Amino acid sequence: MPGLRLFSACGMVFAMLWLSTSTATSADDPLAAQRSEFQQAWSQVASTSASSAQDSASLQRYVLYPYLRAARLGQALRTAGSTVPQAQDEEIAAFLRAHDEPVVRELRQAWLASLASRARWQDFLAVHKEESDGAALRCHGYTARIELGLDAELAPRVAQTWLTPRSLMECDRAFSWLSSQGGLTPALIEQRVRLALEAGNSSFARQIAARLPPEQAAPLLQWAALLDNPQREIDALIAAPQKSVDAGALLAGWTKYARADRKGAKQRFDSLVRARRFDRRAASPFALALALPLSWNRDADTLRYFERVEQADFDDGAREWRTRAALWAGDWKQASGSIAAMSESSRGSARWLYWAARAAEKQGDEVTARRLYESILTEDNYYSAMAAARLKRTIAPNPQAVPQDAQLLATIGDMPAFVRSRELQRLAMLDKARVEWGAGHGQLQPPARRQTIHLAAGWGWYDQAVAVATGERVFNDYALLYPTPFDKEVAAAARITGLSSHLIYGVIRQESLYQSDAVSTANARGLMQLTLDTARRTARSWNRPAPTATSLFDPAVNVVLGAAHVKDLLDRFEDQLPIALAGYNAGPGAARRWLPEEEMDPDIWVENIPYNETRSYVQRILWHTVVFRWLQNQEQQDTREWLKAVRPS
Repeated sequence: MPGLRLFSACGMVFAMLWLSTSTATSADDPLAAQRSEFQQAWSQVASTSASSAQDSASLQRYVLYPYLRAARLGQALRTAGSTVPQAQDEEIAAFLRAHDEPVVRELRQAWLASLASRARWQDFLAVHKEESDGAALRCHGYTARIELGLDAELAPRVAQTWLTPRSLMECDRAFSWLSSQGGLTPALIEQRVRLALEAGNSSFARQIAARLPPEQAAPLLQWAALLDNPQREIDALIAAPQKSVDAGALLAGWTKYARADRKGAKQRFDSLVRARRFDRRAASPFALALALPLSWNRDADTLRYFERVEQADFDDGAREWRTRAALWAGDWKQASGSIAAMSESSRGSARWLYWAARAAEKQGDEVTARRLYESILTEDNYYSAMAAARLKRTIAPNPQAVPQDAQLLATIGDMPAFVRSRELQRLAMLDKARVEWGAGHGQLQPPARRQTIHLAAGWGWYDQAVAVATGERVFNDYALLYPTPFDKEVAAAARITGLSSHLIYGVIRQESLYQSDAVSTANARGLMQLTLDTARRTARSWNRPAPTATSLFDPAVNVVLGAAHVKDLLDRFEDQLPIALAGYNAGPGAARRWLPEEEMDPDIWVENIPYNETRSYVQRILWHTVVFRWLQNQEQQDTREWLKAVRPS
């Protein structure tokens, strides 16, 4: 779907629809009846005052029953507000003593917050875990110790907590106490102001700087002004060369300005350098701060500003963008030099070995180019597939299977944490399922941890299987990590749109990792992450029924509309797949802005996509299509069509 995203579980509406077809009693599902009863009780937590006395013996034996009790206790706590009866506090305390994490996690934190609001400090400290409870509860813990006179050796811990770039109102009492003890020194206050400024939080920095003497606050307030209105402040400093300014503050303001107004920054760069009497060394970080946003915009002047940067100011990230700018400009010699200057780990990656090969080839060194291309053919990614295309060879993935140990897998699956995780996953309570999974996973030795990839995949919990595999550095078990669970829906979408099933599955895998209930921060939904607006617009143009927000969780609806949207983008960009994929992720407007003015090599265009996420997105989907095709036919794959030039359209 268009835009940057993070996934979260969808709401209860879809969960209820999903459960209606997944909880039927079955001879091979002995927990089905208990699960159904739990579901009913769970749906009533917020609306009834049911107690365990009303629950059946079967429900009370269910592995997730403690979660139901914790939810009821939490709801009762919220209902009571500031007037929690003593008996209710005692019941919660007893429950916490009887159960471990992660069942009690949410209830314990809610109860701690309630105890703090009621100043029940003794009870608070009996449950509080300073090392893991988070900043807000840690602050309440400081207050508890201060109020109970247990503040010996507390000052260093409060001082450490003080050093945060954001507001922390829960700590006001502790910070006031620290000040009364003489521990809130001007140096410590200034340190926090600088942290806020470095984080770009100028308004909070001003608020804290008000505690400082005027002469100490002045340069910090100037820094805040440079962040709030960089053009005005930079122009004033150019006009008044004698006016002093903190070098870090000026660079921070300049960096913000260069990213917001590249043209204006280019016009002012030389004037700023002259006015502030910068030598080459002093001007270097300012040149870099301008060169980077120019490179993201593929500006013709990019390399000129990179040339004004001293080697000491380059890190690998900057060298990568200098290399990309050189590729865009066709300066292969500079590209080679920039790659050679990278750290060993960077220049040894498939990405930069490929580009070193391209640069060698362009400069007539065919032997080196071939050697470098061949060195990455087994890397299994976009660059290895491009190297094969350059060598005019076909390519196949190099699978590395994780053997399944049935006995060990059965033992793991019977562990209480994994039993609970499985039930929570079946109930679409995925946040809790992941926490339980993490608890169980942490108890395992490395060989057993790898087996859990099979466990999650066997449950149809594909995003979890991939997450575990990534953590275990397992990337190439393609039969396990590239499932095709929506063949019916994908085949229908392929017939309607004319797209290959491999491409559709590639988008599904990259967009949602097969989560039909995935919801992004932009409210994009389903397997192919469509917003309702995009889905409805696509439905109209394809004469399909208008979807609802809920129906986008239906694979039969989502996959057809997602594939149709891909096809629309391909038509818009004249069948140029990399551009269409970039448009699907970042929006067609962004993809159109990134088009070259004349034909260029597709790998150069893709490498210069300014959004790191979108560049990775395009490259990964292209590789996914290779894997899905290979899984289907087990044949060598020809990627030479990837070499078609990118054209303005």
